[in-house]
Amino acid sequence: GNTEETVKASLFYLPSIASRAEIEQGMAGMNPHFYQRMLKELTEQIKLGDELGYDSVSFTEHHFHIEGFELSNNPVLLDLYFAMQTKRIRVGQLGIVLPAANPIRVAEDIAMLDHMTGGRANAGFARGYQRRWVDIMAQQTHGIHGALPNQHDEIDNANRLAFEENFRIVKKCWTEEMLTHDGRFWKVPAGPTPWTLDTTTKWGKGVENGILKSVGVVPKPLQKPHPPLFQPFASSENTVRFCAQEGITPILPPMLPVYEEKLYSVYSEVSGKPRGQGVGVLRDVIICDTDEEAKALWRDSGQFSGRAWFEPFGFRRGMMDPKTGASPTSDEIIEMGYAYVGTVDTVLRAMETQQKRQPVDWVFCYTYNSLVPHPVLMKSIEAFWTKVMPRFR
Repeated sequence: GNTEETVKASLFYLPSIASRAEIEQGMAGMNPHFYQRMLKELTEQIKLGDELGYDSVSFTEHHFHIEGFELSNNPVLLDLYFAMQTKRIRVGQLGIVLPAANPIRVAEDIAMLDHMTGGRANAGFARGYQRRWVDIMAQQTHGIHGALPNQHDEIDNANRLAFEENFRIVKKCWTEEMLTHDGRFWKVPAGPTPWTLDTTTKWGKGVENGILKSVGVVPKPLQKPHPPLFQPFASSENTVRFCAQEGITPILPPMLPVYEEKLYSVYSEVSGKPRGQGVGVLRDVIICDTDEEAKALWRDSGQFSGRAWFEPFGFRRGMMDPKTGASPTSDEIIEMGYAYVGTVDTVLRAMETQQKRQPVDWVFCYTYNSLVPHPVLMKSIEAFWTKVMPRFR
């Protein structure tokens, strides 16, 4: 089972631009010095992760984040920036919000990234839930709205349909020489398009009797058939089933056994793999010399941003008991292995508890840059790799 196999560790950033105190001053996202500082600190952290042996690093996609949380409007550009400064670490997105994107551009961008990094690209796609930006950015495509976690209404359904169609187009772009598509949101070609170029007849493809019938999306990715696929943060049965059917690694946020049991079972059933294989979990990781120090930093990072930024969108529901509505305390969350916060010993015990309850192939380390001071994160990134991970590798 997974216990003998290697667990892969990945650095995950929702790149914050400022500390809690700076965010509480207001409009931190506007500050160019904060952005420069963030790039510099992330460069040092990711270079360290590269040298140590972390598998990969990934970034979210969000827009208009004036408040200062997760300024990550173009994860592919961030990927390229850090890949150019490292040697072996893989780079990815968790994820590009597909319903608000042009799927052909997405396929091209990731294929370019794959070539420019020598085959180090991962591909991650998300559905998008923040209506402030999804409603604006998706209007040119098809008026898709952000879908909140656990929402099952028309908005959610339209978002899911757009996600699935766009995903299939991206995959076709990568794996089929010539692309045609006749879908609800996209048509390729868009209609009868005259194309009488001799050059295409001689050295290209896709034209019949002067009319364009198909196009070839180039470049194809360097990795064959395409870069590895990931989806954050899978919390519904529908999503997990889709991931299992499509060979995508779903990354599960912290969820009580009553919720996650079902998801592991569904993934295993549909994929035919042993439970937990091909699945990742997201975990806050802060390692310090004392538990108290780590928990104090967690209060100003994970818990602060959780309350300010994620709970309002329904993201902590998986940690609420369905019968009582109660949530575990901070200490219980750590003891149950839902957060890796504390000394090396505390974190080792937490991860062992998690891997015993449900072995998984991946841990995505939620790295609270800017909210946790840079020197502390450097030490934490190193301690997790050198002192905790050897037990699972």
